[in-house]
Amino acid sequence: MRTLSYNVEKDKASGELTELVDRLDLDVVCLQEVDATLLPASLGPLELADKTHRNRLGLAIYTHPERYRAHETHAFALKKSLHDMIALPAAERLLASRVTELATGRELIVASFHAAPLTALNSLRRKQIASAHRLLEQLGPGLPHLMVGDYNYPLFQHALSRLLSDTGYDLALSDTRTYTRYKVVRGHFDFATSTKLSIDEVTTLPQGASDHMAIVVSSHFPDEGAERVIRAATPRARRRSADGSRPPSAL
Repeated sequence: MRTLSYNVEKDKASGELTELVDRLDLDVVCLQEVDATLLPASLGPLELADKTHRNRLGLAIYTHPERYRAHETHAFALKKSLHDMIALPAAERLLASRVTELATGRELIVASFHAAPLTALNSLRRKQIASAHRLLEQLGPGLPHLMVGDYNYPLFQHALSRLLSDTGYDLALSDTRTYTRYKVVRGHFDFATSTKLSIDEVTTLPQGASDHMAIVVSSHFPDEGAERVIRAATPRARRRSADGSRPPSAL
């Protein structure tokens, strides 16, 4: 499964989406900071599964209808930062869809996530991530989960990875940083967390109109019948895997 995650920066980069879908042969697209009122019903062959309706900075999920069928989607509010209370950019910071891979009939949860901005503390973002994972489990108990988006977590990612591993989640960073606007604070803002799913690689795309760079997450179900252990890799180890070896073919 090839999943694009892109914070389009207040809809500035929305015009790039159709070309990206056509060029990259995507299965799922997860967006952040879109204007939900302007979203098209389709992006090339992908169809809109759902979008947030209460956000100024919206979330959306598109899926390829010939490969993945979205049949249950929910938007969720998470613990608010002071910025959320004052500026009201996003009442809902998680959009999750339960989808079926048509080739195999297997189900999984895919989610678009947008954490509180850097004006909030990492401790709040950790609470948002943990709450989001619990909500995904309620939406699809026991299913594989893939949550991608703008985590706004450029520092102390090794510590975050260790914390997530205690709850059975992987943290996967892309091959290069995804945000370079500020000289002091820049790095991997956009990444993926997952459980019961194997991440082959996460690739950063070239800079477009947004201040974030899009990422493409290639993933697959663990082999059926094999005794595989999903281990939470550190961000450094995950980057080595993406850079140093050719990943197995994704579904």
